[in-house]
Amino acid sequence: VDMKGFCRTIFLFANIALFSTCSDDFFTKYPQGEDSENIFRNEKGIDALLTGTYAMLGGSALWQISWGASIQNWTYGSVASDDAYKGSESTDSSPVPEFERWDVSPTNSYVADKWRWAFGMGIFRANEVLKTISNTPDLNEKTRTRLKSEALFLRALFYFEAWLVFGDYIPLITEDTEDPDKVSNVNPRGAVLEFILNDLRYAWENLPDQQVQVGRPTRYAAMALAARACLEELDYSSARPLLDTIIASGRYTLMPNFFDNFRIEKENNAESIFEIQADVNDINESLNAEMGIGLNFPHGSDIGMCCGFHQPSQNLANAFRVDEDGLPLFGTFNDTDLKNDMGIESGDEFIPSEEPVDPRIDWTMGRRGIPYLDWGIMRGKDWIRKQSDGGPYMPAMKPFFYKSQRYTLSTTTGWMTGVNANNYRYLRYSHVLLWRAEVAAWEGDLAMALELVNMIRSRAANELVMGKVQIYKLPQSVYPWGEGSTDEDYLAGGSVDWSQPAANYKISTYPAFGDKNEALRAVQWEQRLEFATEGRRFFDLRRWDQLPDRIGGQSMEEVLNSYASGDIRIRPFMQGANFTGDDKYMPVPQGQINIQAGILKQRPEYENR
Repeated sequence: VDMKGFCRTIFLFANIALFSTCSDDFFTKYPQGEDSENIFRNEKGIDALLTGTYAMLGGSALWQISWGASIQNWTYGSVASDDAYKGSESTDSSPVPEFERWDVSPTNSYVADKWRWAFGMGIFRANEVLKTISNTPDLNEKTRTRLKSEALFLRALFYFEAWLVFGDYIPLITEDTEDPDKVSNVNPRGAVLEFILNDLRYAWENLPDQQVQVGRPTRYAAMALAARACLEELDYSSARPLLDTIIASGRYTLMPNFFDNFRIEKENNAESIFEIQADVNDINESLNAEMGIGLNFPHGSDIGMCCGFHQPSQNLANAFRVDEDGLPLFGTFNDTDLKNDMGIESGDEFIPSEEPVDPRIDWTMGRRGIPYLDWGIMRGKDWIRKQSDGGPYMPAMKPFFYKSQRYTLSTTTGWMTGVNANNYRYLRYSHVLLWRAEVAAWEGDLAMALELVNMIRSRAANELVMGKVQIYKLPQSVYPWGEGSTDEDYLAGGSVDWSQPAANYKISTYPAFGDKNEALRAVQWEQRLEFATEGRRFFDLRRWDQLPDRIGGQSMEEVLNSYASGDIRIRPFMQGANFTGDDKYMPVPQGQINIQAGILKQRPEYENR
């Protein structure tokens, strides 16, 4: 059964159901003030409420708050890191530059949206489901356990997301909490992680190995999320057995090609452990898709949609540079920039670089003179909303779709016309393999770290972007594949030699790791390239900052401040930006503190901002 038709489209019903006293039998009248959950005290009713909780993963029920609440964490994980710029124009969406400059105010509306999404829309619903399960005596134990396991997995996921952003300053609320408004957000160290792991432990002990409906978690999804939570605290010894169990299960394999994890037609594949399901054109404005990234699609001519946000950084582009052996440049990667067309008009000549690069670069960002999926030759400045503010690269490619899928797998309603049916691969096997490689590197098992990293690198070599563009001036008349071309020339004609790779791609496996730190550096680098623009980079930098050698010998402060100062040539508004240890977590929203005065406390580092 397709979870897109179950887990997503029903959420409007479930949204009403949580707060309504309606009954299928309109002659049935409940006493005024009686809890409406009475009508859901059966398996079908609880499953409907549970579906309403799944629907909140995409945060689309109230899309106005979804940009700051996006589970893809493009602001908190990408824009706040060295992976991406806000993009678009510097004056558009004023809350986001605060993340770029690490100067976030407690009144930032995106931060308020994330809190509201996690607690008011996710955790609240999960607790209501759990409460209803407890108050339904007629459920058989198998059904009760199934429903409870899924609800606890969802509660843990929402709590994990809140923990990522706000750290330990979050209220721990269960279905048994009598007055959630009176729960403090000041917790002993380790309490939040323990809370999350307790929920996930029940889930992995009781969830099945596989589900009939895609979109529901398995025991391995619970284990993978628990392992990621442990890694946030560098608790490698607790993460190891969870990751080993997933690998030993034999249920997951790497897909043949890296970009198979971002093609709509390859959703819920052999590499997928847990995906956030998406669907379009079933209800107005396609609210069953991920609206939180609705601003993050191309905005320029020919291909234009809305709104040009989330543009990959020059620093990220440089990270894909390799040496003549096809290995990363590490400490020298950012000494010079990979050639780009910054400031060059589309109609003027620009010859792309012949420097060797990791092939994943052109599955991650759109570069001038390179085929952009099946949309056409990326024409440079004309395809960028405002190059002087957002840099020369197209918005992150992974959540996008092919032109041939437009209006069938992308929305036909609403003004954010890039919204599409591409699932978000929240947990996948490549995560597990690289996390296990990190554990192995930390423990000094260099052979295992080498094997797992090389598995990922070998896969990256399997598929190259094909099509060597033969023209270097790209005015509008060459769209899509050269003068006089049409969409039918994709992979067949136009001013492109489709028999050749689009760039000088080179990637090789590591021959050996000399020591533990060398292995950890390679694992960290691989995670950046493999998961680039997926909203994870900032959180990875933060946790690696706790390691003795930190991030390849640099602290998080050194990494990000070097990035900011070197980036002023592209984004002058970064002048004076400075990252410190006080910027590792977001402030508790001031509006929440005002509502719960004397209960919620601000993080100390934000008290005087």
